[in-house]
Amino acid sequence: MAGIDKDIEGEARPQPDIKIGYLPQEPQLNPEHTVRESIEEAVSEVVNALKRLDEVYALYADPDADFDKLAAEQGRLEEIIQAHDGHNLNVQLERAADALRLPDWDAKIANLSGGERRRVALCRLLLEKPDMLLLDEPTNHLDAESVAWLERFLHDFEGTVVAITHDRYFLDNVAGWILELDRGEGIPWEGNYSSWLEQKDQRLAQEASQEAARRKSIEKELEWVRQGTKGRQSKGKARLARFEELNSTEYQKRNETNELFIPPGPRLGDKVLEVSNLRKSYGDRLLIDDLSFSIPKGAIVGIIGPNGAGKSTLFRMISGQEQPDSGTITLGETVKLASVDQFRDSMDNSKTVWEEVSGGLDIMKIGNTEMPSRAYVGRFNFKGVDQGKRVGELSGGERGRLHLAKLLQVGGNMLLLDEPTNDLDIETLRALENALLEFPGCAMVISHDRWFLDRIATHILDYQDEGKVESSKVTLLSTKSTRNARWAQTHWSRSVSSTSVLRSNA
Repeated sequence: MAGIDKDIEGEARPQPDIKIGYLPQEPQLNPEHTVRESIEEAVSEVVNALKRLDEVYALYADPDADFDKLAAEQGRLEEIIQAHDGHNLNVQLERAADALRLPDWDAKIANLSGGERRRVALCRLLLEKPDMLLLDEPTNHLDAESVAWLERFLHDFEGTVVAITHDRYFLDNVAGWILELDRGEGIPWEGNYSSWLEQKDQRLAQEASQEAARRKSIEKELEWVRQGTKGRQSKGKARLARFEELNSTEYQKRNETNELFIPPGPRLGDKVLEVSNLRKSYGDRLLIDDLSFSIPKGAIVGIIGPNGAGKSTLFRMISGQEQPDSGTITLGETVKLASVDQFRDSMDNSKTVWEEVSGGLDIMKIGNTEMPSRAYVGRFNFKGVDQGKRVGELSGGERGRLHLAKLLQVGGNMLLLDEPTNDLDIETLRALENALLEFPGCAMVISHDRWFLDRIATHILDYQDEGKVESSKVTLLSTKSTRNARWAQTHWSRSVSSTSVLRSNA
């Protein structure tokens, strides 16, 4: 649709004079540019017009200047500036940068994280004001406030928006139509994500009824084929064709991720994690100030807050990779950590899926037990030939599943999951949710996926400004967690600070 991939059958082209803005999953930015220079590329016509207008004003001071020519150019430049509200350009740029939490204007693109680059690319695209937006996973790496701003922007956007996204609240709030790609076909549904769920449930029920009837037809045809009556040879050809049709790709089984496996760790004792008077800063930047909480047995703690607030830093301190400036972190004696970070660059693109997870071993040690490596990889929905795929050929969602398979094999009873839902498709998200709900240990999950946290979290840590972290019920987000709060023990610990209390959602 963006005109980039031309090796296709059929046509995919915009109407004439339609300006298309495209945000790929991996945006291309000049690494030598600053954030400001990258953003100004979107409004280069206005920037150049303002710059040239200053030059024209300066030329008026020359007594030999062609004043008629300068006046004509001045008029043309002012038309461009007025059309784009160019005299308020700096205000527009500052508002956009603030809404999307952009890094400092002077920061070099080469020094930015993947999430920061993505936000710069999104900001640049929106400032271009295209007629049609093609957005590939636009909410990835955006915090809740940035997503809310984007939703408002798209609601007021007068053009057309086509977005690939697995952010279910985003779909609920923004989408008017959903195009489901299923077994090679595109199925349009009118409505948002909640409406799609209801319609999809009805369709699946209808498919189940049709599938039962199809199975009966296959059994009858198969019985006849096995008889192989010579006297019905011509008629037999038609029935064989019918049998092949029933088993054709038209009726292939749904290929959805219906399973993810989180290996259980050792039995978890009563004491899990206690954090007392924790403080952490980098230079003059205060990330965490006087944080105290304890995590009860069976809890799943969702951690929310802006990018760069210190959420991943908390995980690194819990796992011992970093030390706090002051305060203590105490893990229970039975706790065994399993950590999944948000960076997936450590995988070898030349290896197969099976090799990357198993190291070439037929039998793997998963926690304290052993199991066939291909069976373990299969529990992350890499079936059959999929285990032979090269890592470099995987989609973002497949890389996410592979990343989970690699890092969860230690068999921990306390999971630290940093943005585990990035790039996962909706079916895999559901599978991960169900796996966490069945997991017998504890988990702390950093995520901007509000729907995901609403389903799984029993408690929430909410990073606020100036190092403050609020602890409260999961109901702060939206709905109660699917995971029963009775999983967790009924006694909760109060911190010294009244702003940091972990409580049950019961």
